[in-house]
Amino acid sequence: MRVITGAVAYWGIVFAIGFVLGTVRVLWVIPRIGLVPATLLELPLILAASWFAAGWLVRRFGLTRAGEALAAGALAFAILMAAECALAGVLTGQTPAQWLTGLRQPHALLGLAGQVVFALIPWWRARRRL
Repeated sequence: MRVITGAVAYWGIVFAIGFVLGTVRVLWVIPRIGLVPATLLELPLILAASWFAAGWLVRRFGLTRAGEALAAGALAFAILMAAECALAGVLTGQTPAQWLTGLRQPHALLGLAGQVVFALIPWWRARRRL
């Protein structure tokens, strides 16, 4: 249960930060520097937030075994992908198929790579504690 609770908490913290950063990126940064540069600018910020959130996750929920931390990261990733798909539907009217097709765009591939790293960071933090 602590893996599931930890995954939801990790996702929630990083998603909230990402929602704020994403809003800033879409409304102010993209119009000034473009889609890919804006994504490249946001990516280290959200990964830094993920690093600190994952450290908290590992400590708070006692996920010291690498397998537990990896499971929490994978579950948080699954929740993140579902939330992003749902938001694409609500905010832009995209179907899940359209959202998946959009992941082929360069900026989306960068974001997806960052999301995979987000999923792995709890495992990395747990291994560093060993």
